[in-house]
Amino acid sequence: MSNRAAYVTDLRTLQAECTANFVRLDRLLGDTVAGERVELPLASHTTRFGTLHLEVVERAPYTTVVRVFQSGVLDDMIDAPRMVVHLYHDVQMAEVTDFQRKRHFEGRYRYPNAHMHQPDEKLQLNRFLGEWLEHGLAHGHDTRIFETP
Repeated sequence: MSNRAAYVTDLRTLQAECTANFVRLDRLLGDTVAGERVELPLASHTTRFGTLHLEVVERAPYTTVVRVFQSGVLDDMIDAPRMVVHLYHDVQMAEVTDFQRKRHFEGRYRYPNAHMHQPDEKLQLNRFLGEWLEHGLAHGHDTRIFETP
């Protein structure tokens, strides 16, 4: 038997991360409407990292659904991260609802488990989104909006 205590979901931290992600996405998306995409070429002074894509799938009065992905130099070697994020306007929070085509993440998982989710998988995914968006805000250049085909 293990003396380890079971993981307890840290709702305060999860809510703070989702609120910060709402602010980041709101700043990056602006008035983008459904069917449009914001493309942020990511680069330092000497190196191009690829392009961060934010595609607005759906806009409604209380929610916006955004597909987030990156394309770039490693496209032929790795499966780039892909997310679907729901923005909830009434509570000003953004939540990852789909990652790499997997949906419905629990607030906590027993570990180990069949899918090898971390106990705090949901928090980690939303934290990853926050770091990704911060990277886009820090290194993104020439934001452009296109209609998706």
